[in-house]
Amino acid sequence: MEEIQRTEVTKNPEIEDIIELTKQSVEACDEQQKQQAQEDGEDEDELRKLLLSDIGELPLIPPSATQINFVSYFITDFTKSGHDQYIYRHANGLCVIGLAPTHIAFKDEGGITNVDFNVGKSDRSVLKVSGKRKKNALRSESNTALCKVSTAKDSYIVRCCVKGSLLEVNERLITQPELLNSSADREGYIAIIMPRPADWTKNKESLITLEEYKEKKEKVFMIQSAETLEPCLL
Repeated sequence: MEEIQRTEVTKNPEIEDIIELTKQSVEACDEQQKQQAQEDGEDEDELRKLLLSDIGELPLIPPSATQINFVSYFITDFTKSGHDQYIYRHANGLCVIGLAPTHIAFKDEGGITNVDFNVGKSDRSVLKVSGKRKKNALRSESNTALCKVSTAKDSYIVRCCVKGSLLEVNERLITQPELLNSSADREGYIAIIMPRPADWTKNKESLITLEEYKEKKEKVFMIQSAETLEPCLL
């Protein structure tokens, strides 16, 4: 009796259709799961590539905080030959001013031995700025003197390079002038200035980028080397 009922069920076309649809549905579901798993795997691979860079693409020397947070500009032979300075500009507009590696003072034997902020009509080291409006900030022109750095051989005036409000000078240099010799681009910075947007746009025209600075100084070095060798060849 049971065999007869099973035979009838098996031969029932409606039941066969239901069974077929169920099989197709299961197969489709399995296919979707496989496809989803493959897509998830691809997404994980892409994420892994973003988070874990190829070691062959990593720089030999990691970028410094200055390179990450600032855009580097330079001005060479400012007012006098060899007076090269850097201007590191932050995204908020602040400009850090200092001596470029090719500044003439670094060529003197023994390096810089003294820093004096008492230049012009006031001592820059007693400058005290306060409040959001930067009360007491000194309005400076690009050629305004910031300080005087001295070596055993000579002394040199360091200037603002950009027009703006002088917010602070690096007082540590008064007691630790050697910071200029060891880390002029970090702890040995000279001052911080905030130029107005319009002033910065105008000042930027007289500045050069890091790449342009390197290219310019390489050419100068090659010319000087050729001039030094020329008498030997005669």
